[in-house]
Amino acid sequence: MRILITGAFGQLGSAVAKRLSKDSKIIRTGRSIPHDGQGIILDVLNQIHFKDVIDATDPDVVIHLAAMTGVDDCQLNPKLAKEINIAGVQHLCDSFKGKIIHLSTDYVFDGQNGPYSELDTVCPISVYGETKLAAERILFNHDQNNLIIRGNVIYGDSSTTNASFLNWVVNSLKDRQEIRVVNDQFNNPTWTKSMADIISLCIQNDLSGIVHWGDADYLNRFDFAIKIAEKFELDSKLIKPITTAELNQPAPRPLKSGLKSDKLIEVLNVVPPSIDDCLDAIIEKNAE
Repeated sequence: MRILITGAFGQLGSAVAKRLSKDSKIIRTGRSIPHDGQGIILDVLNQIHFKDVIDATDPDVVIHLAAMTGVDDCQLNPKLAKEINIAGVQHLCDSFKGKIIHLSTDYVFDGQNGPYSELDTVCPISVYGETKLAAERILFNHDQNNLIIRGNVIYGDSSTTNASFLNWVVNSLKDRQEIRVVNDQFNNPTWTKSMADIISLCIQNDLSGIVHWGDADYLNRFDFAIKIAEKFELDSKLIKPITTAELNQPAPRPLKSGLKSDKLIEVLNVVPPSIDDCLDAIIEKNAE
């Protein structure tokens, strides 16, 4: 199988490419290519370029990870957010007639009563959430066989991204920097390898529709940061709790959010990993 990945050099894209390369021919694309990486430059805003890349590579499946994910950046630059997160998806649909697997987010919910199942009512409260929901609808209008996987607080230790919560906490504490982490935003943080494994299983089972995947532990960001500090044997006293309101960020955040994975647990017969297990595996890998 030939699988094209957009956003293939981000923290999730790197994990997905590594996981799927065992069984498939992977075509990695991105807005830029790391100096030590191989891939194809792809600008999702350029529809003609998008179609040229699709035609030249002829994939069986496209995994669409390219997105503007900075929640505050989207709020401050709604036009650009819509171009990347909505028009980019439309360009993909106009260029490709096969199966699309798209990564969405728990930010399509308002965070009043999470964690959420696939049947719960969507109600985004930020530009980011609105653009991701619009993208979901475009994909389903295009082809009911497409698959949308919603994730939340996806973390990894990839060095090719600035978006890793794990790297931010570890690097800040190693530098003895005090950090403030919100204690009123609840999610179930999900390791990139866990999500990559689920994407692989979804492809093998040809799933379609909307599914949720989050790892086992449901907790707030502050407690997650404390877990990271303890696992990496760093000074957790440098982590200070703060409320979302005190941060005064441009974009509102869903507070009680997160995702229920029951549907995929049953369909794929899998068990979500714990944060402890994920962090232990990351530490063991880095020690090799």
